[in-house]
Amino acid sequence: MLRQSAISQFVFVCLGIGLAACRGSGASEPTVLDLWPDGPPGATTDVGPEREIKRDPPDGVVRLTDVSQPQITVYRPKQPNGAAVLVCPGGGYKILAYEHEGTQVCEFFNQHGVTAILLKYRVPAPRDLPLQDAQRALGLIHDHADEWGIDRSRIGMLGFSAGGHLTLMTCLKSDGQQAGAEAATNPAPAFATLVYPAYLVARGTEGPLVDEVVVTEKSPPLCLVHAADDPWSSSGSALLAVEYKKHKIPCEVHIYAKGGHGFGMKQTGFPVDSWPDRVIEWMDSLGLLTAGAGN
Repeated sequence: MLRQSAISQFVFVCLGIGLAACRGSGASEPTVLDLWPDGPPGATTDVGPEREIKRDPPDGVVRLTDVSQPQITVYRPKQPNGAAVLVCPGGGYKILAYEHEGTQVCEFFNQHGVTAILLKYRVPAPRDLPLQDAQRALGLIHDHADEWGIDRSRIGMLGFSAGGHLTLMTCLKSDGQQAGAEAATNPAPAFATLVYPAYLVARGTEGPLVDEVVVTEKSPPLCLVHAADDPWSSSGSALLAVEYKKHKIPCEVHIYAKGGHGFGMKQTGFPVDSWPDRVIEWMDSLGLLTAGAGN
């Protein structure tokens, strides 16, 4: 009995040391900031308290809705390399797929020394309000860059589905085209990744690109990730890549045969599961993971 008790205590102590070591080797606790401490601008509808939508049976996806107070959550790696990514979950501008297109993405980037900032934008809301939130978030990241160990020339965005559309609109409308007068600073993303972006072509069509997608020489380098069997046609990503080619702007495209829509960080068993590694390789090829490379 005494021997069993001693073994139990030994195991408990070892587990405690192991857990402490794991915490010590990881990133610091995330920091949460309100985008608009005095309340967001625009005609925000009173949608009630923020809540999670639960499905029966559960499908393992965290869906947030009725978000009226937008925030950013800053995930800082233990050894930041200076790069930063603003992560925009998808959800049709109605909900936010907050884990597999949000928190898990931020944790992945932290493993590669990238500071990840998760955007909780207003939903459900007209699209100009999330655009205000994204622009405001970029401004705050620039304001806190020194504090968070971020190189201002290496701040980019990554978005999924509707969040991919939001990311693209932020990139294309960053040249003084603020979504609201309250967005005092409106810096442009230095690079962007769109993962199965929605709304680039009309639903049920293969093109052309919708009128609001206007690529210019000032558009940032882009990485596109899509699955060919996505009901939100991958033609949108392909056509966007063609526009980038016309303007001679760096653009990398990964269209996988299978994956559907909304895979995010989930494991599907198909080659599409490797997309996060491809994005890191792309960032590295542009020198975004190297200190001083963006200057």
